[in-house]
Amino acid sequence: MIESEASSCTIAEQDRDIRAWAHLAPDALTEGPPPRVGGPLAGLRFGVKDVMDVRGMPTRHGAALKDAPVARFDAACVAMLRAAGAIPVGKTVTAEFAYMAPGPTRNPWRLAHTPGGSSSGSAAAVAAGMVPMCLGTQTGGSIIRPAAFNGVVGFKPSLGRVPRTGMLVSSDSLDTIGWFTRDVALCRQVAAVFMGDAPPAASSPLRVAVMPAPEAGTLDADARAVLDQAAADLAARGAQVTWQEAPALFRTALEVHGCIMRYEVARGLLPVLQAEPEALRPVTRDCIRQGLAITAGEYDQALARQAQLRAEWLDRLAEFDVILTPSAPGTAPEGHASTGTSVFNRTWSLLGWPCIHLPLGEGQHGLPLGVQCIGKPGRDLDLLTQAERIHPWLDRRRRQLPDSNHAAGTPR
Repeated sequence: MIESEASSCTIAEQDRDIRAWAHLAPDALTEGPPPRVGGPLAGLRFGVKDVMDVRGMPTRHGAALKDAPVARFDAACVAMLRAAGAIPVGKTVTAEFAYMAPGPTRNPWRLAHTPGGSSSGSAAAVAAGMVPMCLGTQTGGSIIRPAAFNGVVGFKPSLGRVPRTGMLVSSDSLDTIGWFTRDVALCRQVAAVFMGDAPPAASSPLRVAVMPAPEAGTLDADARAVLDQAAADLAARGAQVTWQEAPALFRTALEVHGCIMRYEVARGLLPVLQAEPEALRPVTRDCIRQGLAITAGEYDQALARQAQLRAEWLDRLAEFDVILTPSAPGTAPEGHASTGTSVFNRTWSLLGWPCIHLPLGEGQHGLPLGVQCIGKPGRDLDLLTQAERIHPWLDRRRRQLPDSNHAAGTPR
């Protein structure tokens, strides 16, 4: 049986300041061991981002909806985890309809700082030790960025590797279901439920492309130091490390991602705008208006360019096993009006390649920092194998993750 997180108090008590949960099942409100069930994830308690259905629980999408009836069926991904013995204990906070309007969640490391978005509740719940695993989604950077800001492992699979039945898909070309854990080993166990556990191909020595991607955004000094140190540590272990630049490809990818995302999100949320406009905050309504102004012809051109970019990127990086890039420009920003920027994640969401955030060190105020590792499309298990292998080489954290008794916002 997989051990669930131990705690002397209930999730609800732990969550009083962090506010990671939108809904908790009655069983999660009382102490006690998980029921004994069979399966590879037997007894694993997990949270579900509140854009996916869990039977018997409401799905509110982080919005002020007039009515949110309980779901009759699980989302396909939740059903698969249940079949493996895992137990959903509640719905985690999301930015409104998984876009940009923040939810109430606070960063467990420092409550005055953002936990990121849009999978804020899922990342914070794992970081605070409430559950060992939570499901999230990514359209731009909604798994990798909150994983970075909360100092946990975050995995975004290849596009289409996890079924999306039972969630409101706002961007068909980009939306991807993934998850958060505290270590890569559990991350890989969860992946086996969705993808099997065939032995991945080994590569020796490891071939790594390092891409700081200045065309995407500006790294602060601490984030750049963590990236440089990770590259140096890999080289010291015998990896073939090559620094790569692709300025035109990054710039084009960001433009194409923005067009596709706005076009699809606008049409995905148009029914909500028509039925309950008061349920949507201004930033979401603005996205819908902008997306509706994009023509079908412009959208078709963006899709064609997406396909070209996938081929161009695959050709450029064909010889490498892992691409090493920043996960975020720096540590979690102070304040809650914004969830931070996803500029270092959008290219890989557009391409549909698997990505994992590895927490490695600390920056300002003792907040977490790490790096993003990217693999080839459909080679998710290869990426997870390499991540499990290299994470101990790179991890320089001096402290443990926060616990339920440390959320007051002072360094430990």
